[in-house]
Amino acid sequence: MTTPSLFSMKDRVAVVSGASRGIGEAIALRLSEAGAAVVLAARKPDALEAVAGRITAQGGKALAVAAHTGKLDDVKALVAKAVEKFGKVDVLVNNAATNPYFGPLMDVEDAAWDKTFEVNVKGYFMLAREVITHLQSRNSPGSIVNITSIAGIRAAPLQGVYGMTKAAVVSMTQTFAQELGGTGIRVNAIAPGLVETKFASALVANDEIRQHVVSRTALGRHAQPDEIAGAAVYLASDASAYMTGQVLVVDGGATITT
Repeated sequence: MTTPSLFSMKDRVAVVSGASRGIGEAIALRLSEAGAAVVLAARKPDALEAVAGRITAQGGKALAVAAHTGKLDDVKALVAKAVEKFGKVDVLVNNAATNPYFGPLMDVEDAAWDKTFEVNVKGYFMLAREVITHLQSRNSPGSIVNITSIAGIRAAPLQGVYGMTKAAVVSMTQTFAQELGGTGIRVNAIAPGLVETKFASALVANDEIRQHVVSRTALGRHAQPDEIAGAAVYLASDASAYMTGQVLVVDGGATITT
């Protein structure tokens, strides 16, 4: 008799925002490999379709939905299309984010502030709320995984507004987890360190900044997107069935150094 893997995502449906590249793409691919049907969301349909094509070419199930997660109508349409295609949603990975301003906190302009909070906080909240409402309508357990950052759990020089949004995501994660615990809906977060993505290219491509970070990281290097994906599969699956309200730090040891 074969014992099902605790990490199996068979017969589950996962929505992944920001899935057209980077960490979101890596998570979507790994969830599919674990057996999930994956709904991919981002603003650029061509890039999304390319990721969906990779999944289906490997025998997986995927649906690409162009959506701006900072817009309520897009969020509602995203979840509705996921349910229409696959019948339900079991897992949400909130990953879509933006960081339009890099510099001293005192110099940030209002437009950059508003955009960062719209996508990184409001977007996460609206999408989580929509999925939670769906899960409650089915009286079903589920898992929400919010991608935050180590910038949200310590000082974030030159990334202050981004860091504040990620701190808000930590608070949101803990509060949802507390309020939803009795329903079987688990809410956790992942706080990556420096990851080589287009999103973080301003940091990774800058030799001085990259070396500054790497020299203070226990493993002595930055991460690749796939090195974050395993943590997402863990939190989405039954392997983490007794875990909620937690922030799983995946940073190569950056936050343990002085």
